[in-house]
Amino acid sequence: MVCYVYILASRPLGAIYIGRTADLRRRVAQHRNGAVTAHTKAYRIHTLVWFEAHDDPGEAALREHRLKRWRRAWKTDLIAQDNPQWQDISAWIPD
Repeated sequence: MVCYVYILASRPLGAIYIGRTADLRRRVAQHRNGAVTAHTKAYRIHTLVWFEAHDDPGEAALREHRLKRWRRAWKTDLIAQDNPQWQDISAWIPD
């Protein structure tokens, strides 16, 4: 079973949210509808700017936990490596 660790943003260099899910398309849609957290709803965090897939759910949980503890600059650099414009990459989600 594939699990995804993902980062959503409100805008380039704006507020971010880090999460983990087995169904990334559904979870992104939930965030956009304001159905997941009050934080993402309040700050309009709904642009998928980074994600990675993991075959092991435990590995995904560990990666999510570690990313949440990273400094902001490290998270920004991680996003900028593959998505320097912080554009929505929802179309890149595998089927």
